[in-house]
Amino acid sequence: MMQHPAPGTVYIIDDDDDFRDSMQWLLESASLKVAGFDSAQAFLDEYEGELGCLLLDVRMPEINGLALQQILRMRGINLPTIVMTGHGDIPMAVSAMKNGAVDFLEKPFDDEVLLQLVNQALAQAAKLQQSQAQASQVHDSYAQLSRREKEVMALVVEGQSNREIAETLGISPKTVEVHRSRVMGKMRAGSIAELVQQAARLNPSA
Repeated sequence: MMQHPAPGTVYIIDDDDDFRDSMQWLLESASLKVAGFDSAQAFLDEYEGELGCLLLDVRMPEINGLALQQILRMRGINLPTIVMTGHGDIPMAVSAMKNGAVDFLEKPFDDEVLLQLVNQALAQAAKLQQSQAQASQVHDSYAQLSRREKEVMALVVEGQSNREIAETLGISPKTVEVHRSRVMGKMRAGSIAELVQQAARLNPSA
């Protein structure tokens, strides 16, 4: 059964024009949206945060693949990346994997393997985008809470009961109930478990 291609753009960054053109033709023949760049700088000049993945050559003049990965990370751009490497560049490819690349392909590679990896990377990009949108919504909701509501939320997430929260904050259990209800409403949380998940999104390193 024919799979529908995942949404998003495949960005090919390779200074070899013939190779880049052949990659573009292959991916477009699989109904994928493609944009090709002959250098990392050309990509950085054009990219505006769209959904997609990178097909990235590690060995390029000026900004190589590893340097581009680091620049993207510094800018907070999280694009699933498949690194393309020539023979002898395997240590660079391994470094790229440590920098967060999803896989690497040694040239020449099998077309079917490439298409499979690209579709996986685009699917991962869609999940990342959805997760980022949810995190952004949680941050926006949290910003609407008053200082007291934030204090109540922190204690609810720790598992404290209304009575315990009342004692901790020096307010009545009834007042805690009101604040707790407002927190649930503003955070659009249907349950305590959901509120705990939202708190984890607010502070992912906790």
